[in-house]
Amino acid sequence: MATTITPATHVVNYVRRPALGTSGQAISIRSNFFEVTQLPNNMVHHYDVTITPDVPPPVNRKIFHQVTTSYGASHLKDARAVYDGRKNIFSARAFAFESHTFEVTLASDVAKIPNPARLPPKFKVKIRKVATINLEELHRFLNGKISLTNNCLTAITALDVLIRHQPAMLYATVGRSFYTPVGSQALSGPLDVWAGYYQSARPTLGMLMMINMDVSATAFFRPGPLIDMVAKIANVQRVDDLRRSSPPINLKAIERAIKGLRFTVNHRGNVKRSFKIFGLTATAAKDTKFMQQIRGTGEATGPETQVKTDVVTHFKKAHNITINFPMLPCVKVGQSIILPIELCSVLEGQRYLRKLDGVQTADMIKFTSQPPQARFNKIKEGLKILSYNDNEFLKDFGMKISNEMVQINARVLLAPTVCYHPQSQDANFVPRDGAWNLRGMKVSDGKTLKFWGVVVFDTERGCPKPLVNGFIQELIVSCADTGMNIPNKHPPIKYCNPHGNIDADLLSIYQQIGKEAFLQTNDKAKSLPQLLVYILPNTGVPLYANIKRVTDTFLGVASQCVQRNHIRMPKKQYCANVCLKINAKLGGTNQRLAKNMMPFMCEPTLILGGDVSHPQPGDTTRPSIAALVGSMDAHAARYAATVRVQTARTEMIADLRGMAVELLRSFYQTCGQKPKKIIFYRDGVSEGQFAEVLKSEVASLKAACASLEQGYNPKITFVVVQKRHHTRFFPVHTSHSERTGNCKPGTVVDQGIVHPFEFDFYLQSHAGILGTSRPAHYHVLLDENRFTSDALQDLTYKLCHLYARCTRVVSYAPPAYYAHIVAARARFHLPGWSDDNTSSEAPATAMSVYPSVKPNLANGMHFFFFSQD
Repeated sequence: MATTITPATHVVNYVRRPALGTSGQAISIRSNFFEVTQLPNNMVHHYDVTITPDVPPPVNRKIFHQVTTSYGASHLKDARAVYDGRKNIFSARAFAFESHTFEVTLASDVAKIPNPARLPPKFKVKIRKVATINLEELHRFLNGKISLTNNCLTAITALDVLIRHQPAMLYATVGRSFYTPVGSQALSGPLDVWAGYYQSARPTLGMLMMINMDVSATAFFRPGPLIDMVAKIANVQRVDDLRRSSPPINLKAIERAIKGLRFTVNHRGNVKRSFKIFGLTATAAKDTKFMQQIRGTGEATGPETQVKTDVVTHFKKAHNITINFPMLPCVKVGQSIILPIELCSVLEGQRYLRKLDGVQTADMIKFTSQPPQARFNKIKEGLKILSYNDNEFLKDFGMKISNEMVQINARVLLAPTVCYHPQSQDANFVPRDGAWNLRGMKVSDGKTLKFWGVVVFDTERGCPKPLVNGFIQELIVSCADTGMNIPNKHPPIKYCNPHGNIDADLLSIYQQIGKEAFLQTNDKAKSLPQLLVYILPNTGVPLYANIKRVTDTFLGVASQCVQRNHIRMPKKQYCANVCLKINAKLGGTNQRLAKNMMPFMCEPTLILGGDVSHPQPGDTTRPSIAALVGSMDAHAARYAATVRVQTARTEMIADLRGMAVELLRSFYQTCGQKPKKIIFYRDGVSEGQFAEVLKSEVASLKAACASLEQGYNPKITFVVVQKRHHTRFFPVHTSHSERTGNCKPGTVVDQGIVHPFEFDFYLQSHAGILGTSRPAHYHVLLDENRFTSDALQDLTYKLCHLYARCTRVVSYAPPAYYAHIVAARARFHLPGWSDDNTSSEAPATAMSVYPSVKPNLANGMHFFFFSQD
């Protein structure tokens, strides 16, 4: 979202890239970047604009277009200026003024703002010059002659606005993407998914500006009769089913879903005013009454009288319209207008901002998961829509863009040697194609499970004991095959009501299992349950979240959830995967790398991962959650975690010092030494936050070290990991691709499309399963360990083989991956948790009573596996 550009007080210079990496097999790939073949070399004039009254960006653009139409020749010198829809205008030619205020009139249906008086609204447009940008400075930056300056940043922003201006005038725009209903598909409920295209101007290595272009998709409300949308939200088969009285229609849910939508009415002929829904009336249309002005025709009645009438009667008398759904409420428009739902039509192009449900998410994934060749072709189609060569705004600025996707040099790194227990069939092996099989393998360090129990959230009739026992025996066999020891082959099985008092029921079951264990050991301290296995009736999140809250923060016992449909005919592969999770939760290690694989860790080394999870968009009550994880062994295979609750939407980890102290102490207690080196993989930070996170979090990390011992100052490398970007790789030759058409695991790029001189690289570490793989982008902000490109890329790729819960190479460094999971799933521990953003829990209350995970779980990786247990 564009905002006013304000000069930064200080531009930070990050780590310079060492020599390019050379290890691995050299290959050529294509990436979805397009070279700017001719970069403007003239002055660009930057203007600030203020439009009153305040309206959304699409309307702002219409207003600005009206200014250029009416005053282009006289005041704007016929310049084809570009506008970001909010505050910034850029022009290749200076306007005829330094500051001027225009008055513009738009028809109300064009402005799309409520206008009860039905008069064309007038807008004041104040344009004021704020700067002249010398693009020669950008050329010098791209050539590596100067560091990044505020002038360069503004110049790049100007180019960004330039390439997006024309599409934004023609299509629905969200951020850097524009969307079109052409080729849209229906999602469940009242939504459609629209395809779109993303564009961004990027400075790159090799004295070039590039345009990063990608396909995009987002959900929009389906246009058309509002009554159809209401039926979809109510989840009824036909519109006529809205007449039913049992079970009653959830009008509160409908009001929540449609509030804020814009619509037109279909009973006024060619008059197409737009309205905004403020809510629903408390009564049905037939019972909603209002005072109507009636003009008299004779002396007895007077010139005008007021008559109380209901909505149904009014529309029959005034418009000869019979309301077919008088039992439904009306929509409220402002304070004085009410309209029957069936007379309203939802306008096209309104984005859906709430969280998609499970079915909608699955449909969205199907729509967006395009194999590499299909995505490549779709991007080429987008070039035709954009038609850079015919763009008059680009021509006016003197900018040209290639229509060919850039071809760059890449390398495929060698996979490391992965080690399992020496008794394994193939204890040391090099993975092929980013995955391997557990058959014949025993985990590196298998734990013993003595005291455990099974909780079935169902009735014994719905899930009989023989069925449960069959699954448990298969699970025990799988655990034994993978190297765990389970002396208790017949754990107690308890049944629990999923709709009952979960806290009390689980406590009772926990105590029962503890008593049975005590009878075997006669030692209370050694008879605490180690694990509870929960069999769940469905994939619903609320029950799952409740279980995790109780077991983690109240009982202090590791938990493993399985779905009921998996126990009917248990598969060995499924049971083996569950065993990996159980072993890690009990403090075991599933796999390691050979001793010579990570030379960086020959000295005591702490690898950290950090992330902050924020509440859903629109949630203004619940706090953000920060998570920090740290390696607890010399193999970077076992981790501990710590969590803090902090003010909502705060991206910096507020108490990083305290969290780091906890993990440094745990490392010392586990390894017997203080780490001499620290590498921190930080997830969830955008480029605009680099300076703040470097200043705040590195200082906190150093303060944590200094607080433990005077003069203790380990060398720190701070790396930001970015996943939410639009860079994709496409193999040039089929010999360099895997079976899905993606590049092979270990593909690394540190030239062509990276920063002109800062230390960053892309690494596609994983094997693609669905769609086009997305590489992780690593950007080094601080490097006191003086990594070479090869050393950091190699270490990062090898770490991706150590994700504890599966036998695959993961898509980004596990420390950051773990921190992301911990931060997101610790939200289940918040009081009043719900899976939407309708909770009324006050942030201060949630932060003050946030429960912590029980200390006895600290040594196991229980917290890593909340998702997809």
